[in-house]
Amino acid sequence: MKVTETNVVQQLINKNENAITFMIQQHGGLLTAIIKRHVNNQQQDYEECLDDVLLSVWDNIHSFDPTKNTFKQWIAAVAKYKAIDYQRKQISLQKQQFSVAEFHDSILPTQKPQEENLLHELLQQLPPNERRIFQKYYLEGNTSSEIAHEYNERESWVYNKLSRGRKKLKGFLFQNNEA
Repeated sequence: MKVTETNVVQQLINKNENAITFMIQQHGGLLTAIIKRHVNNQQQDYEECLDDVLLSVWDNIHSFDPTKNTFKQWIAAVAKYKAIDYQRKQISLQKQQFSVAEFHDSILPTQKPQEENLLHELLQQLPPNERRIFQKYYLEGNTSSEIAHEYNERESWVYNKLSRGRKKLKGFLFQNNEA
């Protein structure tokens, strides 16, 4: 069945995947504008948030009430609140970053040769570019804005690299502790 503006809601309820394509074609510009207003301009962040919006519409179409607003208004509201949630999540992740002082206090003052080997082994698990960013931030005490300037990137890019690096290192530590 062909998806139109009048039957898109019913097609979503029926789980017709063509309804998502139709929604992107008809309202993609609106969704893009709303998401980009709240999420930084990195393509990866925008795409991830858009995917969350589309999934939320797909999963929650039963909560759409045509007596309260139009479908276009409803998906705009979904996009706005998903983008705000995504923005809050990014801010929360940035606040969870280890500070240089915490890193130095927790690892460096008590380093013994065995711990230095562990630190070296841990850092070797990162790709060279991420390893250098990690070293600059945590070991050399450079700020994220200094690193971003050096790499000609946004500060959020640095936070993203640090976050991914920590996840990789945690995974490596967890894997070694199980062995």
